[in-house]
Amino acid sequence: MKPIRILIADDHAVVRRGIRHILETTPDLLVAAEAGDGRELLETLSKEPFDVLLMDLTMPASNPVELIARIKTEHPRVAVLVHSMHAEGPVASRMLKAGASGYITKDSEPEQLLAALRKVAAGGRYIDAELAEQLAFGNGPGMPLHELLSDRESQVLFLLASGKTLKAIARELHLSPKTASTYKTRIMQKLNLQSDADLIRYALANHLVK
Repeated sequence: MKPIRILIADDHAVVRRGIRHILETTPDLLVAAEAGDGRELLETLSKEPFDVLLMDLTMPASNPVELIARIKTEHPRVAVLVHSMHAEGPVASRMLKAGASGYITKDSEPEQLLAALRKVAAGGRYIDAELAEQLAFGNGPGMPLHELLSDRESQVLFLLASGKTLKAIARELHLSPKTASTYKTRIMQKLNLQSDADLIRYALANHLVK
């Protein structure tokens, strides 16, 4: 039986090395390649076949929602398992809606990671039990305001919080500068924010960026 070919995408070399060490103990899982950012990830996917992409939620040169959607369009047979430090149901929900097959937190036990990789490789879906409970029962009245944003507004929020200018965002998302500005205005209104500094603080407080 051929081993499951895995591409690890994480901007921290120590994390990639740790995952590789875990997988080297299992004959059915093979780390076939690594990537440190969104561009390198897409380039690597285009060069050889993989069964599973184990992807960090926040990497340089990438918006996770847009990146996952693009990967599923260009490489539909690759199962995407998001590997993240964020243990919030709404975050996991957004990644699953974008096309990810699973979501697992970085504090999970190695056995959980192995089980998740095998499950998504077989065509299944995987999510941490605690996150699954959050998704099943909701976050109640404490649901964060950014859950009210559309996918496009969420993309713009992520890019703004990452320090990009409206001009750069318009170029990256193929929008006119006026449209990008309109999205920003809507975001500020929906989140009850008054300034760019408020936006940055909101994104950090809600773990939308590192």
